[in-house]
Amino acid sequence: MAAPNLSSTKPLSTSAASDRRPGMGRWLIAGGIGILLLAGGFLVWRLMGSRGPGGMGMPPGVTVQLEPVQTGNVQDASEFLGSLEAQTGVVLQPEVSGRVTQVYVSAGDRVSPGQPIVLISPDRTQAEANAATANVAAAESARQSAASSLQALLARRAELEAELALQEAEFNRTQQLVAQGAQSQQELDLARRDLEVAQATLASARDEIAAAQANLNQAEASVAQAQANQAAAQQSLQDRTVTAPIAGTVGNLNVKLGDFVSTNTVITNITENATLELDLQIPIEQRDRLQLGLPVELLPVDGETAIATGGISFISPQTDSDTQTVLVKAQFDNPQGQLQDAQKVEARLIWSEQPGVLVPTAAITRLGGQTFVYVADEGTEEELPPPNAVPPGMPAPEQVARLRPVQLGNIQGNDFEVLSGLELGETIVVSGILNLQDGTPILPQSDADSPPEDASSGPPS
Repeated sequence: MAAPNLSSTKPLSTSAASDRRPGMGRWLIAGGIGILLLAGGFLVWRLMGSRGPGGMGMPPGVTVQLEPVQTGNVQDASEFLGSLEAQTGVVLQPEVSGRVTQVYVSAGDRVSPGQPIVLISPDRTQAEANAATANVAAAESARQSAASSLQALLARRAELEAELALQEAEFNRTQQLVAQGAQSQQELDLARRDLEVAQATLASARDEIAAAQANLNQAEASVAQAQANQAAAQQSLQDRTVTAPIAGTVGNLNVKLGDFVSTNTVITNITENATLELDLQIPIEQRDRLQLGLPVELLPVDGETAIATGGISFISPQTDSDTQTVLVKAQFDNPQGQLQDAQKVEARLIWSEQPGVLVPTAAITRLGGQTFVYVADEGTEEELPPPNAVPPGMPAPEQVARLRPVQLGNIQGNDFEVLSGLELGETIVVSGILNLQDGTPILPQSDADSPPEDASSGPPS
């Protein structure tokens, strides 16, 4: 078997590599030229977009929205997380044990004081109340009978007293006549007998009156006892009906028809959310700033506008030893019912309010860790485009945007407080600032024909 000719393979490999190198060089050259063309096109686009040549029909300035510098109320405030608590609320529990035989309300119902909530097995109690009522009626009838008997005896006593007086007068007259000899001793004896009979009859009537008075007293005591029994039976019957002690909204019902309940069973809660109290824990470092009446605003989860406004009504005289905070309470009216008992809320405590300079947050530019705003100013000839660069039918810019450093204070909703750098009467740019540089010509949006910021001229050069 003949050996392979290795010397013949190297020239072939060298020739193939030499054929590939010119092809790769051509591709590299073509790619470089393409990149240069793209870079040049991008540079031309930047220059044309920023200068706005008339032939392109682009506006000669950046369309912006201007607003004058304004003053507003600047708040020194702090925000805290607190919990609301209803001022009026009760936990309903039955006074007696038994089985629920009727449920009068549903969860969420609005109830008034005294309105029935549930009824607990009243059958036996109702029978006892009826029997007590009948006993009262019987006792009152017996008292009336005793009172009538006493009245009759009192009337009879008056007759007997008159009869006794007559017999005494007759005896005295007969005694005088017998002494004078005008009548016999026998007639005096008869007069004495009649007098003694009258005296005995009156004494007997008085004993009967005393007995009748005792009967009447006993009858009145029986009536009082029957009435007490009736009141107890009625109270027991009323205890079987669980009623609302206050006006409010019924919470979740923990019992249903047929359930057995005891005095420890919680039937439901009734809560009145018309007035709520907010508990806030204020750091001890701010204790000296607290005052009764300081305004407190409740903030929604996704907004800055207060949903309710109240004032501090209580400042605790003690500090929580664990958290080193002071308990503060504030009251809020809740006529629309948008707040609830035990609700966690974010609250803004306003320490003070004073006028100050405010600018929208959208007008703030941050560069190199500093804050700036663009102020509308008259432009120089070098900064404004020449008349021949303004497309026909388009307004010529007369102002430029000046980059002005400002010192900011606290944020106030959608605005920043400006401590220094701006004066009242100046006009600032509030939209389109991403397309601006210091000295860029600007067209107020109300005067420009071009669309708003998102469709305005390209990025600045």
